[in-house]
Amino acid sequence: MITILDYGAGNLTSVRLAFERLGEQPEIITDAAQYKGGRILFPGVGSAASGMAGVQARGFDQLLRNAVAQGTPVMGICLGMQLLLGVSAEDGGTQGLNLIAGDCREFDRTKQPDAKIPHMGWNTLRYTAHPLFEGLKQDAAFYFVHSYFVTPENPAHVLGVTDYCGESFAAVVGSGSLFATQFHPERSGEAGALLLRNFLNWEGACS
Repeated sequence: MITILDYGAGNLTSVRLAFERLGEQPEIITDAAQYKGGRILFPGVGSAASGMAGVQARGFDQLLRNAVAQGTPVMGICLGMQLLLGVSAEDGGTQGLNLIAGDCREFDRTKQPDAKIPHMGWNTLRYTAHPLFEGLKQDAAFYFVHSYFVTPENPAHVLGVTDYCGESFAAVVGSGSLFATQFHPERSGEAGALLLRNFLNWEGACS
């Protein structure tokens, strides 16, 4: 079973359809009390402050902390990934879940003045060994839409990187049963579908 968290941060249709194409029937919940077990998808688009407010109002903050502590497979996407860190610079500073120590910062436009922000488009991924990358070609391309990027304190939590606006930044982070991507696998063609399929088969161990 896979549960998708709806905390009012974006359209969930593309995520749901991506799993349906893989033969799954995900359940979308709007409150932590509705959770029936199984792996969790934590997606999201929009701003950090409004997103975090939605997470807390629905009790998803404690649900996610409990799930990670129990070794339940959890996958964050885009804003969902950013909110897993300790603090985001967006909206004047927003406290995150701190499930991975570190911060989320805005691209420095002075490093590459001609770079468009938000970053929207395809970038190749350089990644380390992890069960969710099984079968994936090195330098596979994924679709990004974002203005901020995460910087974990522990380099071991960075599982994949890419480059934009003069930065080599973390595109994938993880720790224990937690795995998260800055890009949108549900919008990334065959490579994204492979990643989601691997998540469905993953038991939450890093190796």
